[in-house]
Amino acid sequence: MSLSILIPTHNDECYNLVEALARQAAAISGLLWEILVADDGSTDQQTIDANQEINRMENCSYILRNKNSGRSAIRNFLAQQAQYERLLFVDADMTIVRPDYLQRYIDSSDEVIYGGYIVGNGSEQNLRYRYERAGEHLHSAQRRSLKPYRDFHTSNFLISRKLMTAHPLDERFQHYGYEDVLYGKHFQEQGIPIRHIDNPLGFCTFEDNTHFVKKTEEGICTLYQFRHELQGFSNILTATDRLRQWHLIPVCRLCYRLFAPLLRRNLCGNHPSLTVFKCYKLGYYINIL
Repeated sequence: MSLSILIPTHNDECYNLVEALARQAAAISGLLWEILVADDGSTDQQTIDANQEINRMENCSYILRNKNSGRSAIRNFLAQQAQYERLLFVDADMTIVRPDYLQRYIDSSDEVIYGGYIVGNGSEQNLRYRYERAGEHLHSAQRRSLKPYRDFHTSNFLISRKLMTAHPLDERFQHYGYEDVLYGKHFQEQGIPIRHIDNPLGFCTFEDNTHFVKKTEEGICTLYQFRHELQGFSNILTATDRLRQWHLIPVCRLCYRLFAPLLRRNLCGNHPSLTVFKCYKLGYYINIL
């Protein structure tokens, strides 16, 4: 019984996360385990210094990489560095919320398992918090299992080392967004089953509204770059196709260009609207077509 716990990080302090995972791993009788943290070119020295302390912990390593290689490449790197057959990927900004988190994965024999996440406390003035909270009812294993390949994320999943070596993440994804969506589509095309279980991590860190809007814009640019490969796996692409059929793309583009500053002001302010957010994302995509 063995497990490699793999944590990619970029400017996120994750000592407490590693400590919580190590505590659970050490308590499981007969488990061979390691925790590898790979720093993908962090620029915040205070964060780097804090994470260096991970090297003092038993069976734990912090690997500092000077150049940012991207969200896919850093996960592939971690898989290559791992010494055990089962790989558990955990995002650095997540929180352990179950005392039996590791045990639930160890008790399962499936090759690919996604555990989901739950949303922590936040402010109604925070757009990211409101967005995540609004979709929380969709995060149960029962709901995710209805669309097992579309509702898959790399923030909390277990995979066999053999399978990931044969099917690495697509390293063309250099910027934020959608690498996990295409990975789910790849599993579907290859006939590789994904099992969904209720074994969540806590999502408790919410960036400010301006940074979240910028991150969303970056993700939409990624969506545009891979639009042909992501067909059927994006609501924005589906809506755009519908508008194209109705010959409404020019009208929507004009509306976006007229109202984008007003929409953005709402999203970056203290009372962000999720309806405005949805319209802004669609308009932003249509504008870069």
